[in-house]
Amino acid sequence: MDYTPRFSQPFTLTEVIGLDVAVITEEIARLQNSLAHLKKTQDILQADLNEPGESDPEITKALEENTAVIGSQEERISILKMALTEKGIVAGSHYDPIAAPQSTRSTQPATVAAPSMTTLNNDTEDEGVYL
Repeated sequence: MDYTPRFSQPFTLTEVIGLDVAVITEEIARLQNSLAHLKKTQDILQADLNEPGESDPEITKALEENTAVIGSQEERISILKMALTEKGIVAGSHYDPIAAPQSTRSTQPATVAAPSMTTLNNDTEDEGVYL
């Protein structure tokens, strides 16, 4: 299988096919984590550019550079998934990035009633170690 990448990549599809499946899947996970951080950074940079006033050219430059890096890393993940397919592994949605679940936990601290000392001392049927 031939593949010509749009971005410069540190490896070819043929080289990746020669790697162990574990190495390929670990690299997919690493790149997905990197992409998640890059996308959060992009949101922050974009929010800064949307602020009223003069925009910082450095922020614009960083936004553009990150866009190129994101494209390159997404392409790299595609190459890695193609290699898995060539090895007979169906990548499927297992290797797709997942959104962080929304927390449904309460922000209030949980309270648990501790047993009183009289409860512990009156429990003579149990022969356990009391700390």
